[in-house]
Amino acid sequence: MKYARQFAIILVVSMIGEILNRIVPLPIPASIYGLILMFAALRAGIIKLNAVKETGYFLIEIMPVMFIPAAVGLLETWGLLRQVWLPFCVITLLSTIAVMAVAGHVTQGVLKGFQHKEDAEAQL
Repeated sequence: MKYARQFAIILVVSMIGEILNRIVPLPIPASIYGLILMFAALRAGIIKLNAVKETGYFLIEIMPVMFIPAAVGLLETWGLLRQVWLPFCVITLLSTIAVMAVAGHVTQGVLKGFQHKEDAEAQL
């Protein structure tokens, strides 16, 4: 029952993200609205981490399975992709590297910020 409640909380936040996507006239995917809402709710204490933690871990563990429908979709459209497969692969590779690099630099910057904050508090 605990997992059903946790999953329901995640679904409600995702549904609110879908609603925002339809209401707010910005080109932002509903999943991003949902992530921002979940982050804000967790940071504000509206949702406690323990209220979604186990189900969140489970969903992250099965995430690779969620890519199977996308891969099947690519296989079904191979007739269209055959003509542009090389540019498609190059763009995919370059964008993946760019996302990894940016995410790594942002993470390092945040960690350095936390370290500077801890150092400043230790000196007081």
